[in-house]
Amino acid sequence: MKEIPFYQSSIGDEELSQLKAVLELNKDENKVLELEDNIANFVGAKYAVATCNATSAIHLALSAIKLKRGDKILMSVNSFVNVPEVVRHFDAEPIFIDINDQDMNIDINKFEKALAENKTKKLRGAIITFVAGQTPDLDRIYDIAEKYGIILIEDATCALGVTYNDETVGSLRADMTIFSTNPSNGKYSVSRSGMIVTNNEEIADRARLLRTHAITTTYDDFGNLDYIYDVVDIGHKYDISELDAAFSLAQLKKTNKFIKRRKEIAKIYKDRLAGIKHVTIPNHKDEHIFTQFIIKISRNRDAFARALREKGIATGLNYIPLHLLSYYKTKYSIKITEFSTALTSYQQILSIPMYPSLTDEEVNYICDQIIDIASEWV
Repeated sequence: MKEIPFYQSSIGDEELSQLKAVLELNKDENKVLELEDNIANFVGAKYAVATCNATSAIHLALSAIKLKRGDKILMSVNSFVNVPEVVRHFDAEPIFIDINDQDMNIDINKFEKALAENKTKKLRGAIITFVAGQTPDLDRIYDIAEKYGIILIEDATCALGVTYNDETVGSLRADMTIFSTNPSNGKYSVSRSGMIVTNNEEIADRARLLRTHAITTTYDDFGNLDYIYDVVDIGHKYDISELDAAFSLAQLKKTNKFIKRRKEIAKIYKDRLAGIKHVTIPNHKDEHIFTQFIIKISRNRDAFARALREKGIATGLNYIPLHLLSYYKTKYSIKITEFSTALTSYQQILSIPMYPSLTDEEVNYICDQIIDIASEWV
């Protein structure tokens, strides 16, 4: 029996070479600055601020806009838990919005309705998650955000390299976009890094300041006296190490290659799983980059996942709706049925392995097992 993990990093000589350069202590190289410059150039943004992981990037982004207690941030109820989590750390309030049933991204009609019905100036902004590497209707979201004067942050942690109308996300009309060079949220990560990209110089400067304890140092023309420092705000310790930056730099240079391979894998999945009883494949745009591949199982999804596990195939969920998690369900007294589309979707979704190092043989094995299990499913 094969053993196929849910996610696995793709590592080669490029990563080893980058790491070696850091370990050799070459003082003429700064991998963090190089990574930031390369990310900014890759997406076409003016500024990039690297962080130790994507969660810290979202937290830092909210610090940069001076989020305050009682402020409100709109988000899809189908987001990873780090999105509302960082909002709560400010004692601010996440406002959940249901999803659409096509791509499992935020329901834009309900998003606009929430803004239209808003009666408070405390509603500061929105964090828009791109599920599995697929963009929603961004032009409409940008127009709505501008109409109501809110700050817009794109959670593109699983969407580095995705395009929208042939333009790279991160260079468009959001105030900030959050990326990660590693699309896995779980234990499968070899290295972690996050990135804030923005065209707003003030936001970028404040994020850089707060990234490392809001420390400022004193230098003369020769770089002396750097041991004298001051602290000018409440900051964080969210800077990225040179080793993580070096690894991420090597991964970044493979981004388009990774996207191409994931699209090839997705085509095999779509071709082989089309029309299979009990299995549905959600709609995909041409620009989808498939950082996850999500299928829907018509009934008893958990038992289906266990059957795949018995065949050596690991699976995941992207994502458990936030209002079903104990903290948010209790904190806000949310009924399970309040977000009906997200609830229905959650009862069926199943993410199957998707990463560039999957071989065609492994992908076909996964398809064989899904087809075999589905053929006997009641």
